[in-house]
Amino acid sequence: MGPLHGTRVVELAGIGPAPMAAMLLAELGAEVIRVDRVADAGLGIGMPPQYQLLQRSRPSIAVDLKSDEGKALVLELVGGADALLEGFRPGVTERLGLGPQDCWAHNAKLVYGRVTGWGQEGPLSQAAGHDINYIALTGALAAIGRAGAPPSPPLNLVGDFGGGALYLALGVVAAMFEARTSGQGQVVDAAMIDGAASLMTAAYGMKAAGLTNNERGRNLLDSGAHFYDVYETSDHQYISLAPIEAKFYAELLERLGQNKEHLPHTRDRDEWPTLKQRMADLIRQRTRDEWSEILEGTDVCFAPVLGMHEAPAHPHNAARDTFVERSGVVQPNAAPRFSRTPTEIRCDAPAAGANTREALNAWGVDGARIDMLFKAGAIK
Repeated sequence: MGPLHGTRVVELAGIGPAPMAAMLLAELGAEVIRVDRVADAGLGIGMPPQYQLLQRSRPSIAVDLKSDEGKALVLELVGGADALLEGFRPGVTERLGLGPQDCWAHNAKLVYGRVTGWGQEGPLSQAAGHDINYIALTGALAAIGRAGAPPSPPLNLVGDFGGGALYLALGVVAAMFEARTSGQGQVVDAAMIDGAASLMTAAYGMKAAGLTNNERGRNLLDSGAHFYDVYETSDHQYISLAPIEAKFYAELLERLGQNKEHLPHTRDRDEWPTLKQRMADLIRQRTRDEWSEILEGTDVCFAPVLGMHEAPAHPHNAARDTFVERSGVVQPNAAPRFSRTPTEIRCDAPAAGANTREALNAWGVDGARIDMLFKAGAIK
């Protein structure tokens, strides 16, 4: 029983941050029901259901949201829920008759969680976009990359999942907590641009303090420093080094058999390119596994750079069950961990609409009504 056991969440199916937030809440113990659209049943986003891992841990029902019966069904589910999650453009759920005011008429305590790229208002609120666009406008994208190279898109981790899903999940949990006292729901406006900006808080502080400048790849944490970077090994693999602190750097020099005159721990940016070349020449003398044998588990702040095909088998990840295999699919385990109310992956990702009858039964919808809704085409 996870810490959110006893709470119920309705998820209006989408892609990206909203389903990840729903997955997190479900694995924290919430009873989440995913409302897929009838037209999407069996189609998803182009991958077989078992690989759509963000849809795991909760059942899926397929509903025609444009039909009166389908809309009424969703509002009935909302009446018994603590929160609703949606990731459409601003105004879409209002036009469907499923906006905040529509839902609060059935449940005044409902927390209405919304996640978009640009937010619910502002000049760009109705524009299309993706992760790379949202982080571009916050300063995050410009700061990521090497000197002399274009900015490097960090997959879609910073906007979609860090700035969107995590802030939506946190906001919804906080608002549900508050609703227990006030008896009132509210809208959680989780904009990926806001979340990505929030993730940059420390970086903006460092900039204000003069510790970073506007030159990409020439700063402490962006591959500028010789003591915070990845280096190629003799077998064309990579290792990561991050001994920022002097005591950790001193241990690195000892284990490398080097002296501080040859590789000083300096914050002088003008010296970094030369020192980085010396470090690169040194690291290229051994294989990744040989460096792991020498440096892993010490205080030099080291880790081999592993591919996704390697990471699950690393002894540390294996010892912690950081990854699990379910139905032949290797995937990250539920997180974070709790000592008394553990998180868990509750089920594999179902096809859209695969659980319509049993999920509606579990939410208290009468069997005869379910039959009627099937017959009317309101559910599938």
